Amino acid sequence: MQRHDHQDDPLTRVLSALAAQGQLANGAVARAQAAGGRVDRRLVDLGLVSEEHMAGAYAQALGLALWPADHLPEAPVMVETANLSFLKTKLMLPLTAGGTPGDGTQAVFAVADPLDTQALKAAAFLAGRPVRPVVMTGTAIAAALDRLYEAAPAAANQDEIPDLLEGDAERLRDLASEGPVVRLVGNAIQAALAAGATDIHVEPMADRLVVRHRVDGILREAEVLPRRVAAGFITRVKVMAGLDIGERRLPQDGRIRQTLQGREIDFRVSTTPTVHGEDVVMRILDQQTAGGRLDSLGLPAWVADPLAAELDRPHGIVLVTGPTGSGKTTTLYAGLRGMDAARRKILTVEDPVEYLLDGINQTQVKPGIGLTFAHALRSFLRQDPDVILVGEMRDGETTKVAVQAALTGHLVLSTLHTNDAAGAVPRLMDMGVDLYLLASTLNGVLAQRLVRTLCPHCRQPHALSAEAAAALGLPARLTTVYRAVGCPACNGTGYRGRCAIAEWLPINDQVRALIRQGASSAEIEAAAVATGGMVPLYQDGLQRVLDGVTTPEEILRVTKAD
Repeated sequence: MQRHDHQDDPLTRVLSALAAQGQLANGAVARAQAAGGRVDRRLVDLGLVSEEHMAGAYAQALGLALWPADHLPEAPVMVETANLSFLKTKLMLPLTAGGTPGDGTQAVFAVADPLDTQALKAAAFLAGRPVRPVVMTGTAIAAALDRLYEAAPAAANQDEIPDLLEGDAERLRDLASEGPVVRLVGNAIQAALAAGATDIHVEPMADRLVVRHRVDGILREAEVLPRRVAAGFITRVKVMAGLDIGERRLPQDGRIRQTLQGREIDFRVSTTPTVHGEDVVMRILDQQTAGGRLDSLGLPAWVADPLAAELDRPHGIVLVTGPTGSGKTTTLYAGLRGMDAARRKILTVEDPVEYLLDGINQTQVKPGIGLTFAHALRSFLRQDPDVILVGEMRDGETTKVAVQAALTGHLVLSTLHTNDAAGAVPRLMDMGVDLYLLASTLNGVLAQRLVRTLCPHCRQPHALSAEAAAALGLPARLTTVYRAVGCPACNGTGYRGRCAIAEWLPINDQVRALIRQGASSAEIEAAAVATGGMVPLYQDGLQRVLDGVTTPEEILRVTKAD
């Protein structure tokens, strides 16, 4: 249940305006709160307040104009950049596009929910300028969108795209440069950025082309297009990424760099052949959001403090482990940004280089010409470095060279695919590292996962039974946690954003002795917990549950699968 104790809270002002108008019956707010989610939206959903009265309350409480439904543009606004699916989902209608980019003018949008700040930010991104909201009812906005945009040229772009054979490379290249295809791909990219996606998946099926977004680590279907647009859509992406459009039998990798609305964004593009055509994945690398240091990652103190201390040491190996997409590279980059690059020479070898770091020399591996991780590492040792980042320890040769680098007075940072921190030790043993060398060079291992965080607007207390609490490992007396509900602010998922849960394996004397003996990962972890104060990953996750940050289901999803 949500509480609204502060008079300056916008939602409180809206409810006060409704009450002043005599539109709130006795018990209406309590019924809306019991239904879950935002009270104002539930009042409308339950029929306790009409759309018209709610729109009037928004306008009065927030000082916004109440826009008449008969005062609309005759032609659609921003037809080439507006994403119709987004506008319909969020019930937003562009009324004016403003002047030329950079002139400081605002775009005017009619909105049904002016409290949805995320939607307003997304609208500003699509418009390329600040947005001034005005209020209309959702019904009026939906009708206007149908009338103005359904028949608009940009909405009908798919009908302008001819059905071409994928083998006709020259015609495909011409098609990829034509307006309808350019707009179709551009709108798909803008929709993904507005949704806060980290990846765009373009998947050809037998009878359709599916576009999906990965948001907060979970894939969501964003758009389903006719099968006949697949060839043009995929070719356009390949042209943008500098790939060979005539090669469809082998996987390809490329990169797109664009400046969109003042933000420099890279897209790492990967294609792979399937029975229905080429599957395309575009990883979104936003340079603007990648500038954090360790203290901005939200790691718990029992992880962040020893990690920072080890990054200040002059030599040794520090590893970050976890599955793909768990934020390992982000953590290492944050550690590098905190170093004094003016006093330390820092070299990285990566596949691929995801973000460019100021003052740091970064190298992209190119196996086709013999520039492997191991080859680059050997050359680095002749460059008098202080710190070396190896994108991933994939094989025995790379790992042995990294160990030698650590032995000769360099600090080596790298990632490893293991399920937990202690699992890094037997994994390195399997790669052929001698036990005494591993015990001498390993400084510490961080394991991490990313979990979705609860939406602060709609999370609700949830009582656990004593049996359920015991099964999770929670104290029986602490049986109240929060659960995901879903509201417009989080697109009905109940979650908004992600945070890291982590564990740190300290390499103290007891752990080093076990490493020399070839002990198992379970024995190493037990010793680290008993003598080094290690907090296991699952326990850190439970603390986030008790703090109301996430749910037990999220912790189980990312930890118990191990």
